[in-house]
Amino acid sequence: MVEHRSGSPDAEAAEGSGVSGAAAGGSRVSGSAAEAFEIPGSGAEASGTARSAAEGSEAPGTGAETPGSARSAAEGSGVPGSAAEGSGVPGSAAEGPGVAGSDPDARWLALLMHAAFFLLLGASLTRFLMRHPGEDRTPWIIALSITLAVLYLLGPVLGSRPTPRRLTWLAVLVVVWMVLVVLAPSFAWCAVPLFYTGLRILPPRAALALVALLTVFVVAAQLRLADGFDPNLVLAPPAVAAVATAVFVHMQRQAVRQRELAARQRELIDDLLRTRRELAATERREGTLAERQRLSMEIHDTLAQGLSSQQMLLQAADRTWSADPDAARRHVRTATGIAERNLAEARRFVHDLAPADLAEGGGLEAALHALAARESAQAEGALTVHCHVEGTPHAPLPDRVQSALLRIAQGALANVREHSGASAAGLTLTHLDDRVVLDIGDNGRGFTAEPEGVRGARTVRGHGLPAMRARVRQLGGTLTIESAPGEGTVLSAEVPLTAVPLPTTTEDPT
Repeated sequence: MVEHRSGSPDAEAAEGSGVSGAAAGGSRVSGSAAEAFEIPGSGAEASGTARSAAEGSEAPGTGAETPGSARSAAEGSGVPGSAAEGSGVPGSAAEGPGVAGSDPDARWLALLMHAAFFLLLGASLTRFLMRHPGEDRTPWIIALSITLAVLYLLGPVLGSRPTPRRLTWLAVLVVVWMVLVVLAPSFAWCAVPLFYTGLRILPPRAALALVALLTVFVVAAQLRLADGFDPNLVLAPPAVAAVATAVFVHMQRQAVRQRELAARQRELIDDLLRTRRELAATERREGTLAERQRLSMEIHDTLAQGLSSQQMLLQAADRTWSADPDAARRHVRTATGIAERNLAEARRFVHDLAPADLAEGGGLEAALHALAARESAQAEGALTVHCHVEGTPHAPLPDRVQSALLRIAQGALANVREHSGASAAGLTLTHLDDRVVLDIGDNGRGFTAEPEGVRGARTVRGHGLPAMRARVRQLGGTLTIESAPGEGTVLSAEVPLTAVPLPTTTEDPT
């Protein structure tokens, strides 16, 4: 071959030793190549990134739960999965284009391999010119080196897909490099960047075949020029090829994992946002239902009770107008007073829905005393209501507790007035260390309590008792009723003063 026409056997031996050195240098190149592969981001760093991504998503096990999303993410990034699946090679070269285009580490690796190629090509050419100046083949070596450099520069322009034009470019690139290796074996140093190019472009089996072909060619070219058998010439190139392939496959695996984790994170974020929207909508619905229930109870305990009392008083006035005009006028005046109270309550609803009695000041005790006096006055001797307060509160009762207990007292006294036939009733407010208890008792006709409370009273009283239960339940308390025929009735509402829950509702009394 052309190499044998260069100078003396000593020079050939020197070149042969240079070949051996090139082989050894090739092994050193493998080390530098491995370092180059590690610079963009080692496997540990990539796995650390994967761990941090998994921890950031706060969803352990999502990888197993969303395989479809991982596949769709891989397909969306331009990864031809069929080649990878058919090859049986993890992190196949078919995935390379998508990896290099979307992964920062892969881009850094590609830039590093490009720089390494031109550095190795320049070093090989410089070495040849220094050892063989003025030879006939030198112009060919220079021309082929320039051609190889220009061809390599065309690679990024053609893209990274295994198109026919791209495959033709790779074939021409490899052929030019082989000719250079035949003319000057030191150009074998450029094999590692070519390994990377083939692995990144070709399907996995074709890429591995190309790596094996280049490795065999390097070994054969070096053995042809060597003086005797040198094991380094046989072992070093395959070792370089194996290391380069393993590092590239590992980098691709890490890039694919990172891309899958990113896709899963996006899915988790979308699920979280969707769940938050659904939760907000549910809370709005629950809030609307709770407000409807509260308004229903407020209207029942104030306006509805007042209108019922007015109706009874006006009917009584109509019946007694001719026989006892004075009594009829008293009924009308009482009905007028109730109407004024209802008007005040209606205006209070418009402003803040707080009970008018509480808004006037004095707290729950004063409001209960005023309620007892008002009920006694409206009954005109038919019903006497007394109010007692036992104990002293350690702190002012929460507004919600005061409002609920006052509404319960109003509703209970309305039931006493309309249904019990009682002549006396009592309100007892008891302040204990950790709770407050309101008892409403009467000496009326009573009734037989059902085993599960008085749920059946809904058909008699409409919203009355269910509304009382709902108010107490919202405050985390209990409502009990004790009654027997002919022995009157006692209703007791007990509300804790610690950890009072926020108002919630599970039923709509309307």
